[in-house]
Amino acid sequence: MTTSGTYSFNPSIGEIGLYAFNRLGIRPAALTQEHMEDLRMAANMLLLHWSNKQVNLWKVELVTVPLVQGVATYSVDPSVVLILDMYITVTNGSINTDRYIMPISRTEYASYANKTQQGFPTTYWFDRLSAPTVTLWPVPDGQEASMNYYAVQQTQDAALSNGQSADIVPIWIPAFAWGLAEELAPAWAPDKIPAVAARAKVTYDAAASTNVEQSSFYISPTLSSYWRA
Repeated sequence: MTTSGTYSFNPSIGEIGLYAFNRLGIRPAALTQEHMEDLRMAANMLLLHWSNKQVNLWKVELVTVPLVQGVATYSVDPSVVLILDMYITVTNGSINTDRYIMPISRTEYASYANKTQQGFPTTYWFDRLSAPTVTLWPVPDGQEASMNYYAVQQTQDAALSNGQSADIVPIWIPAFAWGLAEELAPAWAPDKIPAVAARAKVTYDAAASTNVEQSSFYISPTLSSYWRA
């Protein structure tokens, strides 16, 4: 058996758009500038929709921020839509020690009586503003080197110029193609909406089923407190 030996299939947004229009029964020769402008908008709408559904593992990156004694609040890049995990690094000579800290809500942070109390941070509040921030509590006391967190970023904008590709991994290409067809169908092929929507769901579900971390999760209740000696 002879195979290609490559794993580089990554068509441009324009090529995927042609495929999507074909699924709607619209051939390339029939496409106009209006079709392509609608395609660009549909691609961006679809990617934003996927950013909202979370978590897109290919958009997770580790961010490290140096800490300053007495400074509680730090800026977060506006492209970050979710923080998954955070830990604080303490440096002792050549040895780094990491300690996991927990997220809290706005209400819980508001309930703290002394918000300027310094110590080793044990919690953080992610304030999801248009210019988002992270606030630590207790406030760093100078013993901590950095704050580290896994951030889920918004997908990059979709553009048709220069053969650009979508900000997705290859196994999501079928879901992206059929998702585009579903976005475009109301304007260009309303009669095909039910069939296209069904196919879009199948391809999305297939890709989403792999978009998880393969790890075990254990729940072990403590029963001793239920019994008296």
